[in-house]
Amino acid sequence: MASDILEMLAPETWSRAHSGPLYAQLSQHIESVIRSGQLEAGTALPSERELANISNLSRVTIRKAVQQLVRDGLVVQKQGSGTSVAPQAGRVQQSLSRLTSFSEDMQRRGLKGESQWLEKGIFPPSPEETITLGLTANADVARISRLRIANGQPLAIERASLSSQMLPDPENIGESLYAHLAKSGNKPSRAIQRISADMLTGEDAELLHLPDGSAGLRIQRISYLPSGQIVEFTRSVYRGDAYDFVAELQISNES
Repeated sequence: MASDILEMLAPETWSRAHSGPLYAQLSQHIESVIRSGQLEAGTALPSERELANISNLSRVTIRKAVQQLVRDGLVVQKQGSGTSVAPQAGRVQQSLSRLTSFSEDMQRRGLKGESQWLEKGIFPPSPEETITLGLTANADVARISRLRIANGQPLAIERASLSSQMLPDPENIGESLYAHLAKSGNKPSRAIQRISADMLTGEDAELLHLPDGSAGLRIQRISYLPSGQIVEFTRSVYRGDAYDFVAELQISNES
């Protein structure tokens, strides 16, 4: 097996003149081999020394390529046991044109969706929550935070804030926040969502089973009732290697 891996990573399979830095070419080639399934989760990669010998690259260049793979969550490094292929999360597509809950998304895709509660209760609001939700003086805020899991793989962390008038009983929420809000007529009908790329570190990276510096997506959503009143202010973190956000665009009729 070791000889097969070395053959897969031989420079003639990936090195191209004028195609960018060699460390980036090697990193991209290893990524393609992993994503194609040729290297399964848990497979050990050759050592820096072995990779340097077969590629005629310096160990510094090899290290940069491997560090990029670590940041992208494709390989893991453990003291004393080297570098191995990380378990790969199946990618999930989420539409940007429909406002649905995580539970609905997972059911529609035939995946087993689970939630691990991180926080649930009534709290004094932060200045950001007060301004965004339009809270009055002395108003409280309901906060719910959940780790979202699909088929045993953590995918996202959702941290939602709502006025305690909209959600006076956060401890009674079941699997779906929106199903719970629908009972009181407070289910949102539309939302504005902003997505930005970020690197995951600290608690977020740990909860998502990723090394510090892994690619992620940060999403801020403000949801509204049909009347225009704000219902929900949510800040979420998604694995960059597990989610694709898809939008349907209409072609403009303007000339």
